[in-house]
Amino acid sequence: MSELAIISQGRALIGEIRRLQVMDFVRAAAFIGALLVAWISLRPFVDLGNQGFKDTSTGNETMTYLVFGCLAVWTVLLAMRDDMRGLASLLTPGYLLFIGWIVVSGVLLSTEPSTSIKRFALTASVSVVAAMLLLLPKTQSELARWLGIAALALLAVCYLGVVFAPQLSMHMATDIQEPHLAGDWRGAFGHKNVAAAVMAMLLFVAIYVMRAGAPVLGASVGLLALVFLFNSAGKTSSALILVVLALTSLTGVIRSFWLRAAILYAPLLILIMAGVGAVMSDHLANIAKMLPLDTSFTGRTDIWTFAVQALLLRPWIGYGFAAFWGSGSIRDLPQGMEWAKYASHSHNGYLDTALSIGLPGLALLMSVLVIAPLRNFHLAERGGNSGPLAMLLLRIWLFGIYLSALESFFLDRADPIWFTFLIAVFGLHYLARFRIGE
Repeated sequence: MSELAIISQGRALIGEIRRLQVMDFVRAAAFIGALLVAWISLRPFVDLGNQGFKDTSTGNETMTYLVFGCLAVWTVLLAMRDDMRGLASLLTPGYLLFIGWIVVSGVLLSTEPSTSIKRFALTASVSVVAAMLLLLPKTQSELARWLGIAALALLAVCYLGVVFAPQLSMHMATDIQEPHLAGDWRGAFGHKNVAAAVMAMLLFVAIYVMRAGAPVLGASVGLLALVFLFNSAGKTSSALILVVLALTSLTGVIRSFWLRAAILYAPLLILIMAGVGAVMSDHLANIAKMLPLDTSFTGRTDIWTFAVQALLLRPWIGYGFAAFWGSGSIRDLPQGMEWAKYASHSHNGYLDTALSIGLPGLALLMSVLVIAPLRNFHLAERGGNSGPLAMLLLRIWLFGIYLSALESFFLDRADPIWFTFLIAVFGLHYLARFRIGE
């Protein structure tokens, strides 16, 4: 081989190495950037004492639509380049039927079509980004490193806020809404309950990162998330962490799918029956009173009663995608119920889903977001995909379905809890069908 040919081959090899390095950087930037945009949002550190404040989910909407639209295109192009099989696997009957029902019931038949169209467009973009993220890393070590970096960056932003701008990172006695939460940390988030839930999910991420070969990075994320969770006073999230860790630890010794389902779904059924179920049935209410729980669920029963009554008026198609709370559908309120005009959700994801897209829509959501993920975990384990990643995704998913009995984030546009939960749902979908490299 001539000297010229050797030089030419060397240059080609160097060029290929540089191209791969550039693509590695692009994939990492897309993954970490998307997580940080979803977690921190484009409107962090909201001033809750502002007299003009209404809702932390509003504001900066045009830029949010633009950013998530661009992220959706960017991540889809990367996934098409590297993993068309994974992308094509999303075309399942369950997903397609669910999306179709939302379009028909939630958008076309909405009581406020313009509102539903806009909110569905953002939710769709966010869902696409979440679906693409786990198709970007090529190995689990790469995934663990990217997750750890993103989590550490989020925690740094939250802690810097608490130190340098506590009036924007903690609940204050001057807050227009819920001044009684004064002193609770919320970081970049709009409410301490959101902060607590995200910190709980970061604890699961920390365990995975440590088990995936980055113990220092994982331990740092875990310690910082735990301290923040404690200072946010998120009692619900803290309790659910213990429940989730205890129940998922049993999956290693229980191989029967049906026994696993019985154990993992039991707390969800208890929460639903003791909560929303109790406001619909006196018999369930009497049973709930015997449980070691706050049967008012911190005052949620009033809003659940109102939401159930509203649902009974439109049970089959609902009021439209994200078109009930804060809309013209809430009118002629009796004395003492004026607060319903200003509520942004019912503190129950399942009830809010029914209000948006009716009971058939709730059934479809349960199928793809509550039932299918556990089946996918079981299939992944049988296919040899058991391990730290599968356990991480199972824990985040399980935490999400439990939390949704007390909070409302299903289908909630760019909500950070919803985004992280979706990543777990799609991740279990992929693990049931494909192997990921170490």
